[in-house]
Amino acid sequence: MSIWSRIAEALAALTAGEGLSAVFEKLRTSPDRTVAFAIAVIALGAKMAKADGIVTRDEVVAFREVFVIPPEEEENAARVFNLARQDVAGYESYARQIKAMFGDDDRPLCHLMEGLFQIAMADGVYHPKEDDFLHNVAQIFGFDDRRFRGIRAQFVTEAERDPYDVLGVSPETPMDEVRSAWRQLVRDTHPDQMIARGVPEEAVKLAERRMVAINRAWEEIQGASR
Repeated sequence: MSIWSRIAEALAALTAGEGLSAVFEKLRTSPDRTVAFAIAVIALGAKMAKADGIVTRDEVVAFREVFVIPPEEEENAARVFNLARQDVAGYESYARQIKAMFGDDDRPLCHLMEGLFQIAMADGVYHPKEDDFLHNVAQIFGFDDRRFRGIRAQFVTEAERDPYDVLGVSPETPMDEVRSAWRQLVRDTHPDQMIARGVPEEAVKLAERRMVAINRAWEEIQGASR
């Protein structure tokens, strides 16, 4: 059964009048974290979107920056988007519920943030309001400013790009520890590891951009140390 069929089942379990907040609460104890991850990305992406009304083709394209969405499954993805758009709950409420779903393991939340950045950049423009939105979500997830800047640097060309932020270390960190941090991030970015943490197979292309940014940061730090 595809991730989209499982999402449809989760939505079908809603009673009349319930919104995505109820889905997040039910998924909090679900062993299937892939459904939780996919719904979280789409729901927060919907809150971030500027367009009004139902999902447009452009919005579907934006979500395809993160997910493989077969044409026959667009309706299921669109339903999540529209539920989020219509839900009276604010994105801060969603972010807190999503944080609770994943507990102490913040690595899936990092991948989720990366997905939101890809959606934000789908039109080639990074708006100040999108930056405010994403910064606030990151704070709710418990990320400090260094970690937020490191994720942003993977996607936003004009953003401040500090390779140390990308690797989660400081310029004062000994080179052997920087190398260890880089190697750990490379291991963590392997698609199998990401799937094990709850990233759906349909979204593992997130690993491609992440790996490029990690390796580029390491190369820059190495070059500066010679």
